[in-house]
Amino acid sequence: MNGASRDTIRRRLPRVARPVAFAAGAVLLAGVAFQFISSASAEDARVIPAPAVDEKPGSGGTETTVLAGGCFWGVQGVFQHVNGVISATSGYTGGNKNAAHYEMVSTGDTGHAESVRIVFDPHKISYGHLLQIYFSVVHDPTELNYQGPDSGTQYRSAIFPTNAEQANVAKAYIDQLNHAKVFDAAVVTKIEPARQFYAAEDYHQDFLTTHPNYPYIVINDLPKIKNLQRIFPKDYRADPVLVEANASAN
Repeated sequence: MNGASRDTIRRRLPRVARPVAFAAGAVLLAGVAFQFISSASAEDARVIPAPAVDEKPGSGGTETTVLAGGCFWGVQGVFQHVNGVISATSGYTGGNKNAAHYEMVSTGDTGHAESVRIVFDPHKISYGHLLQIYFSVVHDPTELNYQGPDSGTQYRSAIFPTNAEQANVAKAYIDQLNHAKVFDAAVVTKIEPARQFYAAEDYHQDFLTTHPNYPYIVINDLPKIKNLQRIFPKDYRADPVLVEANASAN
């Protein structure tokens, strides 16, 4: 596939090797990154219509949903820059607890998808608007079991609603986008309710923010942040809400 895949540029680093490896190799990796760039190095964002059906905010202060759309580094990174998002945590959804480990999920045989649990304030941003950003900026919803350079069911486009209303809004929006032929092909995003989310290893959290010069991030994910700022300027926040910061606050 085009672009720099995570395995091609040795994206996967052991937990214990992370600090030394990134400090020593960041400059060298950044220097060779652009040999992998092609016209399809990052998914093309596009302006899409808002959902005709949306969820009404309840009396509670927060709401949670889980979204999957390729490598969770980029998905997490985008939503951490969205106003109204309280936290965005990378993890695994779709399989069982025993298989919720990076090396196992990477085989593509666990049923898990790399996903992001998003806690948001529905009085500041609606669930439907989060989906609009998801379909527009975060990933290409017409790609089946791959995103850009990464392939496998762990990179599938999937929505894991946490209640029936979220599921209804997601289904209505997918139907709306397909009926309007917003994309050049049909949206293949699956709605998978009643799935447990398991947080990913610490070294995956906040990866886009803490390693902005890493080649995979430069090529595949930083353009998504720029697209968020360009297409949804009112939703963009310059300072991301980080997992580490939330953990420290608690």
